[in-house]
Amino acid sequence: MKAIIVCASVSHGNTKRIADVMGEVLAAPVVEPEEVTAAELAAYDLVGFGSGIFSGRFHPRLRRFVGSLPEGGRSQAFVLATSGLPEPGFRPFTRPLVRRLEQKGFAVGDTFACRGFDTWLPFRLVGGLNKTRPDGGDLAAAHAFAEGLRERVAQDR
Repeated sequence: MKAIIVCASVSHGNTKRIADVMGEVLAAPVVEPEEVTAAELAAYDLVGFGSGIFSGRFHPRLRRFVGSLPEGGRSQAFVLATSGLPEPGFRPFTRPLVRRLEQKGFAVGDTFACRGFDTWLPFRLVGGLNKTRPDGGDLAAAHAFAEGLRERVAQDR
């Protein structure tokens, strides 16, 4: 199985830390959206897409990258996110990116989200939220998530 993770991690490196753990398990490079082309993605069996959540949405660089991908047959995919606040059940922030990837032809198998250090206003006024996150438990959960992905993709082949 050949995997890659496209990650836009800009504020505190929260998402990059999670992506790096997943990348180790999947033997996958972790790249910025500007470091890979749509043609290069076609060579991968599994593609991860992730960023921090900003005002309830994935980072614009990741959204633009996904939007620029041509439609057509694609590989399997997963979505990862870090956020200061939990994902609301009434409006999951992962859903729009999952739908967009499916429109592009990806088979999105699963999503992973965890809390991360957040200094967005007004949280900056109190030193931020989740100062120790992602923590060891989050990294272990990311590791287990990636192991599950690896096993599922191997079974599908």
